[in-house]
Amino acid sequence: MPGIEIDLDPVQYILTDAIGQPGQRVFYIQGKKDDQVITLIVEKIQVQTLAAGVEEFLNEINKRYPNLSPASGDYKEEDMRIVPPVEPLFRVGELGLAYDSTRDMMVLVAREIVTGEMQNEEANVVRFWCTRSQMLAMSRWGAEIVSRGRQICPLCGEPIDPAGHFCPKRNGHKH
Repeated sequence: MPGIEIDLDPVQYILTDAIGQPGQRVFYIQGKKDDQVITLIVEKIQVQTLAAGVEEFLNEINKRYPNLSPASGDYKEEDMRIVPPVEPLFRVGELGLAYDSTRDMMVLVAREIVTGEMQNEEANVVRFWCTRSQMLAMSRWGAEIVSRGRQICPLCGEPIDPAGHFCPKRNGHKH
């Protein structure tokens, strides 16, 4: 059975956000075009990787097309918050980036994660078409919300649970 394919071309906004307390947050990507709002669930590491990947990809675009005006990564925090109701279409398994030089537009392609029970079905796909500035602002905000999570233990590199941290470098002693 073929999956759903949705193109938001172009988006009015695209953002990534998290809901919940650090250590229990759920991360989302949300985009809007006209009356259509698409919300997808992503993993924290996907937001983190996307943020780094967008910066790297934009550097490559700037090298390849040196006459482009620079993208602005400026954003207002209140504009980067997820818009309710939060009804995710699917959980993302794979993210990809592309650039259309004729339109000077970037596209973020989100493909649904395929689980065991879905092996015979095609994954759903959403394409968020946006400006370089929209993508850069989304990625910088994504990096910011990831950094607002739990503190990292300097000894073992694992997140510190607010209820206490059993560090393997201290033989599991709570500190």
